[in-house]
Amino acid sequence: MNLDGRRITIILIVGVIGIIYAIRLLFLQVINDEWKNQGVALTEKEVIVYPSRGLIYDRKGRLLVTNQTVYDLMVLPKDVKPFDTLAFCKLVNLSIDELRSGLLKAISWPNVKYKPSPLIKQITPPEYARISEELYKYPGFFGTPRTLRIYPQSIGALLLGDVAEIDKGELEKKPDYRRGDYIGKSGIEKAYENELRGTRGVKYVFRDNLGIERNVAEGKLDVAAVEGTDLIATIDAELQRFGEELMVNKRGCIVAIEPKTGEILALVSAPTYDPNLLVGRARGNNFRALNLDKQKPLFNRATQAQYRPGSIFKLAQSATALQLGIITPQTRIVCNRGIIGCHGSHSNDDLEMAIVHSCNPYFRGVMQRVVEADRDKTSRFKDARIGLDIWQGYIKRFGFGSNLGTDIPNVKTGLVPGVAYYDKWYGEFQWAFSTIYSLSIGEGEMLVTPLQMANMACLIANRGYFISPHTVKQIGIGGRPRDEYLVRYDSGIDTAHFTTIINAMEKVVGPGGTAGRAKLKDIVICGKTGTVQNEPKEDHAVFVCFAPKDDPKIAMAVYVENAGFGGTWAAPIASMMIEKYLNDTVSNVSEKKRILEANFLDR
Repeated sequence: MNLDGRRITIILIVGVIGIIYAIRLLFLQVINDEWKNQGVALTEKEVIVYPSRGLIYDRKGRLLVTNQTVYDLMVLPKDVKPFDTLAFCKLVNLSIDELRSGLLKAISWPNVKYKPSPLIKQITPPEYARISEELYKYPGFFGTPRTLRIYPQSIGALLLGDVAEIDKGELEKKPDYRRGDYIGKSGIEKAYENELRGTRGVKYVFRDNLGIERNVAEGKLDVAAVEGTDLIATIDAELQRFGEELMVNKRGCIVAIEPKTGEILALVSAPTYDPNLLVGRARGNNFRALNLDKQKPLFNRATQAQYRPGSIFKLAQSATALQLGIITPQTRIVCNRGIIGCHGSHSNDDLEMAIVHSCNPYFRGVMQRVVEADRDKTSRFKDARIGLDIWQGYIKRFGFGSNLGTDIPNVKTGLVPGVAYYDKWYGEFQWAFSTIYSLSIGEGEMLVTPLQMANMACLIANRGYFISPHTVKQIGIGGRPRDEYLVRYDSGIDTAHFTTIINAMEKVVGPGGTAGRAKLKDIVICGKTGTVQNEPKEDHAVFVCFAPKDDPKIAMAVYVENAGFGGTWAAPIASMMIEKYLNDTVSNVSEKKRILEANFLDR
């Protein structure tokens, strides 16, 4: 081969080798992410910066929910070098099995070679200070700050809610969250998650060939985390605390609302618990213990318990009949105890005194006139269908059978049975008023929640309208509530029709009334007692009210399960709550002592 031939051969060989290297470099650097990711990982580390969650204050500026810095101990498996596992376990207070399990879990994460994952979560600052001094001995392990919720008042557990790590089901519905993020699980924390959560930031850290870390581009590429929005809650912390004290050793609830605004002043479900129990590394064990407690402290009786309304429902029956023109305030109905039982010495009341005496035959007669109004003269079954439809429409406008548009998650709606319900139960044209008359006195199939009963008290206090009960007064300090909590819902009942009802409610709390224990010297309370049947156990004691009569500032529903008569237990609790809120005192010390010492948990 001559010189030119050898030169061409060499050039071809070099060219082919160059092409091979170029193709390989293209594959490694452009097509195959593995080496690209490894190269980045050797020099840069993306560190998530978690925002502080928004704070929550009560209506008077008292701090209800705040944050405490904690640390997650992270592991980046590709950086881990052989280390003294016994010494490490002693340092971080893990067993060998726990360490092994944690590392196996870490290497199961996506992009495990380049992404850190948590080994130990929610380490307190003192614990982390001790650990961090020794972490330099263990490459691949480092701490990341997080914030943990703290409840300094230790009240309102179910109202405020709690925060925990997002689960798989939530992740599927919320793609903007990541595994390991925390999310509101209940109460205000859940309802206002978007406002409270803030926005994650990111910090880029460069690691040189000596292992020294520094900010990339002097931090110019970093994205700052945005703190969550602070909230002003509607509740009064001291009123909430007092309500929880009164309900110790009792099952039941207290719902207090400002009628003019729909702002919830207190929402007590008893038994309750310290919300700090569901914070930090002890959350899992504490949640299991609370969940297994036979008294069901995790069950929100104020919003999820569904009871028959009992005698208190006669207030809504009265307003409906007056609006329909079926009765007038002067209408008298004989107390015929041969058709339905009653109590007391009355015999032929008008509407006002029928409410005061809670006369069952009177209100049976009232509802019969509503349902059987001879609107269809061909059949009493058809007539009853028309009448019940009209009745149901008015009752639903009181907020019954709905979630009231509240911002409280997972509320129950209760039941206002109508034509479809009874057709399904008895068959079409197989029922009439005689089949369903128990509805007239708040029994039968009708179901309500305490929140709905407190809302009814607001509607009566406002003489015909309500605003959806809600828990947040301001989104952002100096802000406003959500727009829907500025809207009035009209009952369709003329203001004038509430005069008789309210006068009767005043007499219920007056001398000789069924709620005489609730009477206060300088505050006029309007209320109605109820005793909800609960066979075979003791009945539930119930009381709804508002005060003062002429310029209502607070409306309330109180339920004490298995306590018996509403006037004996529920009414005095409501009275003390009203006095505490309006006057910041409780004058009847002996009555307070009687309530505090009462125990109905074993009934």
